[in-house]
Amino acid sequence: MKKRISVVVVSLSMLVLLNSCGVMFGGSRYEGTIVAKDRPNAAIYVDGQKMGDGQVTALFPRNKALNVELKEEGCDTKKQTFNTAFRTGNFILSVVSFGLLGLGVDLGTGAAYKPDHINNPAVKKVSDKKYTFNVDYSECKK
Repeated sequence: MKKRISVVVVSLSMLVLLNSCGVMFGGSRYEGTIVAKDRPNAAIYVDGQKMGDGQVTALFPRNKALNVELKEEGCDTKKQTFNTAFRTGNFILSVVSFGLLGLGVDLGTGAAYKPDHINNPAVKKVSDKKYTFNVDYSECKK
């Protein structure tokens, strides 16, 4: 009887402490580097907030699209949205290893998503936690 109780306690503890597959192998945020291609003086804005000039690196939530604007004096503003995609492999591993609880954690924290690097050639996957976003600002001839 004591052995059965110990197994149940250990199993429940693991469920609570290990969170879920997506949170463990990627987290709810990723490190994104935004590069204003060939424009080192272009101001980079994300969701209306200035992040820096030319190239910036910051943490971004996985479950929301990245809205980038480039601005440079004498040029039109360049806007580009980088959409997210569902992490299918993560979904399968979460369901198999942690069941509905793990799936709920991944969806709730946003760990079930990633930048859509497959359908957008401007997004480069460096690792599960790092992505590079190249924004072409060639229409700025200044």
